[in-house]
Amino acid sequence: MSNRLNRLIQSYSSYISIPWMKGLADEQRVLFAVYHKEDELKLRARTEEFRLATENAGHTWLKLDITRMFPEWMAEQKYREDYFEDPEFLKSKYKVFVRQSVELLAERIQDEADENTLVALVGCGTLFGLASVSDFVKQLALHVPGRLLVLFPGEYVDNTYRLLDARDGWGYQATAITAEN
Repeated sequence: MSNRLNRLIQSYSSYISIPWMKGLADEQRVLFAVYHKEDELKLRARTEEFRLATENAGHTWLKLDITRMFPEWMAEQKYREDYFEDPEFLKSKYKVFVRQSVELLAERIQDEADENTLVALVGCGTLFGLASVSDFVKQLALHVPGRLLVLFPGEYVDNTYRLLDARDGWGYQATAITAEN
């Protein structure tokens, strides 16, 4: 298992050391580091290696961990007790959660990032069942002046991303970085 992560980190290190092109579309500035879902905890323990590779390539690093965003958002909802009693009512609020979350992250990016910053998104597996990672990333990418790295627990096959190996996947113009690169 650690061999997979070693290869992924090596692939990332090689890719991030290539000079960044200017003038790319938002989706073209997004990188997905795809790893096996069972490696989630091990990968989280090794995010420092991604940071070091980024900084060794001459870029700054900004880590955004969204793992707790939904529970924190939910705790602030006026009708949270009603949602727990009947979760179906909450489905209509998922888009509001995504929009407000992206706005919150965008403020931090605006304050801390520039064109030389790699913004690392950690915890996107927590969006499973709540929001589309694709939509979340598209909205967030609009606010990232440099590059956006999505640490992605799932698989990438035939230009299709599948979060947590779900049945449905989506195509995306981002660069996929895998242990096989």
